[in-house]
Amino acid sequence: MAKIFCVANQKGGVGKTTTSVNLSAGLAKLDQRVLLVDLDPQGNATMGAGINKAELESSIYQVLLGESDVAGARVRSEAGRFDVLPANRELAGAEVEMVSLENRERRLKDGLAAVDADYDFILIDCPPALSLLTLNGLCAAHGVIIPMQCEYYALEGLSDLVNTIKKVHANLNTDLKIIGLLRVMFDPRMTLSQQVSNQLEQHFGDKVFKTIIPRNVRLAEAPSYGIPGVTFDPSSKGAQAYIAFGAEMVQRIKTM
Repeated sequence: MAKIFCVANQKGGVGKTTTSVNLSAGLAKLDQRVLLVDLDPQGNATMGAGINKAELESSIYQVLLGESDVAGARVRSEAGRFDVLPANRELAGAEVEMVSLENRERRLKDGLAAVDADYDFILIDCPPALSLLTLNGLCAAHGVIIPMQCEYYALEGLSDLVNTIKKVHANLNTDLKIIGLLRVMFDPRMTLSQQVSNQLEQHFGDKVFKTIIPRNVRLAEAPSYGIPGVTFDPSSKGAQAYIAFGAEMVQRIKTM
């Protein structure tokens, strides 16, 4: 049975897609069977995994509307050695079309149930807003991975996200919990980064992942080549950190 995790944060630009793509590739390097679900209409995770979103025959859009199943829509990322349920701009229209559908919050959960046995991990890259798409991700998941920068505004947004997760847990998905907070784009030279990091550890304790993802140019360059950073430059500090994070995730699952 696959463990399903959302990579979510209501704040944009905090490294959700970078984390989703590179954690998928990092887990694949550890011989885990991985499906990456791109739930963002921008389709950045799809492109970052080396798949051309303009040439898709079917995508997550068709899965959510019941016009295709996951097995028929998934594509192999040869660069990352994992499967992708891809997205493109069509997905932006799905929210309006799903409003009138039955079980609209659980469309993704129902779709993923059919391929559950094919994977060890299913990672869902959520859009940076609490929309019907994000709600589908949260309803399908066992837990949430929250990537965040160590800066003041990130702390402000975190309390909103935690409240959202509590509401979804209470009303729609009792399995849902916070798996952990991942510190990303970390610059140890900045005093503020150190202070916020310490605050997170004091507040959330063992919910904060030990792995810290540093600010890294090679990770930022990788998407333009359509290759996960972990594969693009395996020796870079960013790639090494995501591989370490993958190993930490595997260990955390064993203790859950």
